[in-house]
Amino acid sequence: MNTYSKISLKQRGGKLEYTKVIENEIQKYSNYNLNTYPYEYTDTLQNLEIYDFNELALADVVATAEEKYREYRTTTLYERTEILLNTARLLEKHKEAMAEIISYEAKKPIKFALQEVDRSIQTLKLSGIEASKLEGEYINLDVAANGGGRDAFTKYESLGVVYAMTPFNFPLNLVIHKAGPALAVGNSIIVKPSEKTPFSTYFLKYLLEQSGLPENVLQVVTGDGEKVSDVLLSYDEIKKLSFTGSVRVGKILKNKIGLRKLTLELGSTSALYISKNVNKEKLDDIADQIVNGAFSYNGQVCISTQKVFIDDEIYDSVLDKVVKRTKLLKYGALNDKKTDYSDLIDVHSQKRILEWIQEAEQAGAKVITGGTKQEGAIAPTVITNTSENMKVCSEEIFGPVVVVENVNGRNAVEILNDSRFGLNVGVFTSNLEEALQLSNDLDYGQVLINDVPTLRFDHMPYNGRRNSGYGTEGIKMRLKKCRS
Repeated sequence: MNTYSKISLKQRGGKLEYTKVIENEIQKYSNYNLNTYPYEYTDTLQNLEIYDFNELALADVVATAEEKYREYRTTTLYERTEILLNTARLLEKHKEAMAEIISYEAKKPIKFALQEVDRSIQTLKLSGIEASKLEGEYINLDVAANGGGRDAFTKYESLGVVYAMTPFNFPLNLVIHKAGPALAVGNSIIVKPSEKTPFSTYFLKYLLEQSGLPENVLQVVTGDGEKVSDVLLSYDEIKKLSFTGSVRVGKILKNKIGLRKLTLELGSTSALYISKNVNKEKLDDIADQIVNGAFSYNGQVCISTQKVFIDDEIYDSVLDKVVKRTKLLKYGALNDKKTDYSDLIDVHSQKRILEWIQEAEQAGAKVITGGTKQEGAIAPTVITNTSENMKVCSEEIFGPVVVVENVNGRNAVEILNDSRFGLNVGVFTSNLEEALQLSNDLDYGQVLINDVPTLRFDHMPYNGRRNSGYGTEGIKMRLKKCRS
């Protein structure tokens, strides 16, 4: 086992030294003579390039992962917990550097990048802490007719090689959500980050190995996601796949995985219902939460608040408060802590979102504010007078758009359940009976009472109904699914 390194990046030449660390991690794969993958990065990352892994390289990655698994599985739970907790401490020390990496690769305003690093530190700690709680079970067999004098014991065992695919929007925390539990229980893991945001994963790998993780227990592969996955999933050594991304890709992967373990998190059109029974004195706070839930990181969040349904008595008041707050949001540079929204991840996303807004307008929807191009961004947009067949309602928009509608006496449960997705839903009410009834009637993985659907705690169970996913995430649940 390696020992925890106390060498800081600052001692090696300052905050920007992280580019050298990342470059060194990438160059560890240079012996494969791979082509570079075509993608342009910005600012301090602009001179970095990633590889396009081919079949021969991937075959070697799998062989290495299997070899490292057989070594790593013999480590103790204490040793693995210490690695994760040491990594959390090292990440805390290099918080500013990691946040800057995330900000520039994901085009995420620095204040949101810093929030992601804080969450990631907690996710690492939770992975180590929850792993220590995994215990087997004693089963008394003499409840069976022929069970006298017999006892049974169960224990958790690691699976083997885990393959994780992660998206661009939370490039660090979502990797840790998959890697933390996998490593905690003794698996090796191959991570395929988005080609748009690979560098935080490379930096995480460095921090893990500096904290005691044996080299290449975690490996990073890059390139075309479909090609890489086709090759990796052809190997029986891959015992589990964990994917966060689109419904289209999730369905393809589910058909390829066979009888192996699988977890899919596929997004949502997260809805919120505000009942007439809500405390009227809290409407200002609720409006703040809606704006934050809809427009944080440009709405590029799988549980971004996308649709808000409000009872008639309070509709005009809430809509007015939301619009006023939306207009106050500031566009700016990534490294400005006052920036509320910035450029979207790429021009393709900008073009698609603008097209969906225009389609809705042409079909009768009304844009109250926003809906316009602003350099590489879209001004935060509030839309009303929509219908469920519009893409801004029926598809995950993954952008700075929120639909706000009057319930107009309709059944709130029927409105909210009329969706192909079912990840998070929020409800605001001060009536306990109504809250309990809605929590039972709403067909979603998580029903959040008096919170927006954008809220998530990293250790709570997290699963989707219908097209929102397959299996359950959350640190405690993922630990169990990473063992046999």
